[in-house]
Amino acid sequence: MKKVVLIIMSLLFVTACSSGKDWRTASRKSAGIAPSPQATNEAVLQVYGATTWGWRGWFAIHTWFAAKHTGEAAYTVYEVIGWRLNSGLPVVRIERDLPDRYWYGERPRLLKDFRGAGVDKLITEVDKAAHAYPWPTAYRAFPGPNSNTFTAWVARQVPALDLHLPFSAIGSGYAD
Repeated sequence: MKKVVLIIMSLLFVTACSSGKDWRTASRKSAGIAPSPQATNEAVLQVYGATTWGWRGWFAIHTWFAAKHTGEAAYTVYEVIGWRLNSGLPVVRIERDLPDRYWYGERPRLLKDFRGAGVDKLITEVDKAAHAYPWPTAYRAFPGPNSNTFTAWVARQVPALDLHLPFSAIGSGYAD
């Protein structure tokens, strides 16, 4: 009888873990949070977080940086994506992209926002730290290193960010 109950409970858990969404068709559009780079000449540095994909989203977020120097016409996004390893790529992704893109259907929220004077220097420091990230070819959802480990590590290298990630940023304390 215990085996039957255990099997039923396991099946219920596994089916409950499915979000019912398809990551291939989930929205990756802009959430409209970041200022348009064409309309905003000033430097902008933002930190975002969005609920993670699938069952992990019940308790965890994915975090990233988005930046544009004064006068730039596009944002650069800095993040770690674990499944890049499957293609032989480093997990660190630094590319021109939408800064406030939905994270596979999940609306991002702004965790930190810097604009104007002095922000170009912060962006340069974030870029330098991101390129020096010590785990570019390693990823583990728990305990890390993961996307939140990256964001927290960069923030520790750039104390002027004064960034305190939420509890749901699982992995942010990795290698403290």
